[in-house]
Amino acid sequence: MTIDLDGLTALVTGGASGIGLATATLLAGGGARVAVLDLDPRAVEPPLTGFTADIADDASVRTAVEDAAGALGGIDILVNNAGIGAAGTVEDNPDEQWHRVLDVNVVGIVRTTRAALPYLRRSQHASVVNTCSIAATAGLPQRALYSASKGAVLSLTLAMAADHVREGIRVNCVNPGTVDTPWVGRLLDAADDPAAERAALDARQPHGRLVTADEVAAAIAYLASPAAASVTGTALAVDGGMSGLRLRPAAR
Repeated sequence: MTIDLDGLTALVTGGASGIGLATATLLAGGGARVAVLDLDPRAVEPPLTGFTADIADDASVRTAVEDAAGALGGIDILVNNAGIGAAGTVEDNPDEQWHRVLDVNVVGIVRTTRAALPYLRRSQHASVVNTCSIAATAGLPQRALYSASKGAVLSLTLAMAADHVREGIRVNCVNPGTVDTPWVGRLLDAADDPAAERAALDARQPHGRLVTADEVAAAIAYLASPAAASVTGTALAVDGGMSGLRLRPAAR
């Protein structure tokens, strides 16, 4: 995918691996100057610029956003991608884990966006893209806490879009299906039968495989780009048809 982001600046949270790194790399390839916020940005290489930030800590976020904006010369695009996962039913996760996941996945978006808003308001092309999930719109087993956090991200995206549209700031989100990322890799490694578990995840998506990080990055880049100038308050599914298709079983 080729996008024209020449002259624009972008900030990507959780950008040192997985979807975040794929997105930051694609935005830079489109001509944007890109900064990455991550707990450990040491893996980030030029043309990307890495900044250390813990999105669960407001002071850390404010400092990193200010430093990144100074290095970039402003912020036109904010990609709120940083997040953590959780497995289990409502019986399985203790209160402390509920607080931690909601703090990172939901309030983390609030902290980063809040810190970036003064710069976004000065941009002639301001765009925020949040990484949500198919878990926000489909009931998935063993994902109660994670689904609750991503349902909140979807609602937050719509509210932010309404709040800031008249300031010229667009806000959208992407809803990936199961993506082939390091986190999913760790889940597979922990399964009793990793090969069978991967086959089940592949089969759950109508196109028959995991989504790639690059495919999600392409959707984020579109929503962030001037090509989507009239798109705001939208959730773009990147899930191989999982959210909308109801296929009959394959003939044997």
